[in-house]
Amino acid sequence: MSEPRKTALVVGANGVIGGNLIDHLLTLDDWDTVGLSRRGGVSTDRVGYIAVDLLDRDATDHALAELSGVTHIFYAAYQDRPSWAELVPPNLAMLVNVVDAIEPVAKGLQHISLMQGYKVYGAHLGPFKTPARESDANHMPPEFNIDQQAFLERRQIDQSWTWSALRPSVVIGFGLGNPMNLAMVIAIYASMSKELGLPLRFPGKPGAYDSLLEMTDAGLLARATVWAATTPACANQALNITNGDLFRWSEMWPRIAAYFKMEVAPPLPMNLSTIMADKEPLWADMVARHGLANVSYLDVSSWPFGDAVFGWNYDFFADGSKARRLGFHQHVDTATMFFSVFDDLRARKIIG
Repeated sequence: MSEPRKTALVVGANGVIGGNLIDHLLTLDDWDTVGLSRRGGVSTDRVGYIAVDLLDRDATDHALAELSGVTHIFYAAYQDRPSWAELVPPNLAMLVNVVDAIEPVAKGLQHISLMQGYKVYGAHLGPFKTPARESDANHMPPEFNIDQQAFLERRQIDQSWTWSALRPSVVIGFGLGNPMNLAMVIAIYASMSKELGLPLRFPGKPGAYDSLLEMTDAGLLARATVWAATTPACANQALNITNGDLFRWSEMWPRIAAYFKMEVAPPLPMNLSTIMADKEPLWADMVARHGLANVSYLDVSSWPFGDAVFGWNYDFFADGSKARRLGFHQHVDTATMFFSVFDDLRARKIIG
């Protein structure tokens, strides 16, 4: 007997997380998908895209009014702001607007999946308790991830749908124009260093080269997200989702340099946002001379995020055993993940 069809509403469809989630849903025969983003996308018979500004309440209501068949909301939208406090109003409002628009029309709504991260544990603020666990106490606000979950917890009372909160580490996968894309940071930084005849230097803070950390493959996260949304034991639960291995940049960096056929030089603290600000002409020259895809420098630059990640001079990892206890046993080798993403970037002619 075939499974009843489900309809996913992927909010933030063009990001690294949302885009890879849609790719995974396309491999599942019993899912239809609608993608939401400000830019929209090219619709097919399996995926329909809607362009909408989720901060506009009326526009959101209008755009989603016909989506009566939605069974699962996968929320992975994000808007950046200059400060932690300024992040709260827009990111909470977008989630509220989506739920307010869908809940009255989608009578068969079963689940709302919320994408979070280690900011819930205060990882962005400085050294935090490791391994971080889902049961750890919240930290002092402001923190939009915590406010979003609190909203879902309140809203779910007396409802037939459930929620889950996925907490990946740094998510690695393909995506252009994303403010949090570490794979792109490394690939473009390495490519430009090589173009200039330089060795590959780790640019992070002193101590970050030897800190213990982990990553989350975007494909693994997509599979875990759908699993959590369709597994009753995960109802109303938060779950850390990680590759399952730990590493230090001092071991990973030489392997990345070897991939790009580069020498390694000793680490040197450099603010990427500053030193890469004047590199747009170099990028344009590389695109022309190497026949790369005509992608703007802005769309391949996530330098502030690189500065943040390479600035973690403290351990950065969480306990992923809760998901394993509930039945998700997949894992990914982190070095292999990096090389796979770099291969993909070469195949797409983003790098040479």
